[in-house]
Amino acid sequence: MTAFGGFMSLLFLAMLVLAVAALVLAVMAREDAYRAADKKTKPFWLIILGVTVAVNLLVPILFLQIAGLIATIVFFVDVRPAIKQVSGGGGGGRRGGSSSDGPYGPYNGGR
Repeated sequence: MTAFGGFMSLLFLAMLVLAVAALVLAVMAREDAYRAADKKTKPFWLIILGVTVAVNLLVPILFLQIAGLIATIVFFVDVRPAIKQVSGGGGGGRRGGSSSDGPYGPYNGGR
């Protein structure tokens, strides 16, 4: 039973780390980028992610932690990429280019 308890502790720690990382990234983003990306507002995401961090730290209720995990995943998968694209931070260091560009230039299908 101690192995399961250790696993759950690591799982809760991972959920807390993800929530804190999402909160820090949400704080660092510009407020107008949220509106430009049409992803609610910065205060909305700060409240949601802040409550998620507080729940993970203070209230070990699994249902609330899972709800917070879902909000954190939505932030990382949907909101953050949209904010990066609006802010000009997308593309992984590449400037311009197509989605079919490979590491050595554009892929033309072997033509």
